[in-house]
Amino acid sequence: MGAVEIIFVLLLVLVVVSIIAGAKTVPQGQVWTVERFGAFTREIAPGLNVIVPYMDRIGRRMNVQEQVLDIPEQSVITKDNATVAVDGVIYYRVMEAAKAAYQVANLAHALSTLAMTNIRAIVGELELDAALSSRERINTHLLGVLDGATAPWGVKVSRVELRRIEPPENLILAMNLQMTAERERRATVAKADGEREAAIKRAEGEKQSLVLAAEGRQLAAERDAAARERLAAAEAAATRFVAEAAGSGGQAALSYFIAQGYVQAFGRIASAQGSRLVVVPMEAASFAGGMAQALELLKASGGKDAG
Repeated sequence: MGAVEIIFVLLLVLVVVSIIAGAKTVPQGQVWTVERFGAFTREIAPGLNVIVPYMDRIGRRMNVQEQVLDIPEQSVITKDNATVAVDGVIYYRVMEAAKAAYQVANLAHALSTLAMTNIRAIVGELELDAALSSRERINTHLLGVLDGATAPWGVKVSRVELRRIEPPENLILAMNLQMTAERERRATVAKADGEREAAIKRAEGEKQSLVLAAEGRQLAAERDAAARERLAAAEAAATRFVAEAAGSGGQAALSYFIAQGYVQAFGRIASAQGSRLVVVPMEAASFAGGMAQALELLKASGGKDAG
């Protein structure tokens, strides 16, 4: 083989090696940067790309898919001097590969450190109860801060989640005791309120009952008074009738009315169920005389009517 053939073979090998060195296949989900003599020139997208061999080289291989970064656990002191253990995760995506490659030395470490610093700042401004109950608000605040801080790096932070905000065991025990005491206090207050309401209802019921009873007694008294008035009116009418009869009939009319009342009273005494002995407290002769006078009065009045 002559020198010419050797040179041709070497040139052919050099061409093949150059073609292989200049052809770059970028996988899906990544963006590579191209550097020429150490300076960034351009980005190459997924697929087959060609660079100038021996002058250009691949600088950084950046993953542009959404990624998850763990926030290491750290101890944070709240506003009321309680220590809590906090950790979480960050969801981010590289939007501009060149900035993410050259604006920050270690993107993952920078994101983790930035998140830990802001967690200490945000949780440190809250009291323990607020920190435990405001996880969503803390996540939203962290997202805004991290997304704004990472914009110059060509990174978009899409989500921040605190996985754990946990106080120490002794503080958890104290909180449980406090919660138990608070629940017992609420139960006592609720029981006292119930007893007070029941007492008020009973007093209102007794008051209403007394009012109704008083109204009933007043109505009964009014009816008794009306009955007594009617009875008095009847007795007055009877008295006037007797007086008129006595005025027209004289002593005989009075004897008649007295005898009639005596007979009615004697009949009631005699008809009583438990009476076996009847005592007549007057002389039979007087009674017979009164009856005779009454009969004479009846006869006289009959004769007048006939005439």
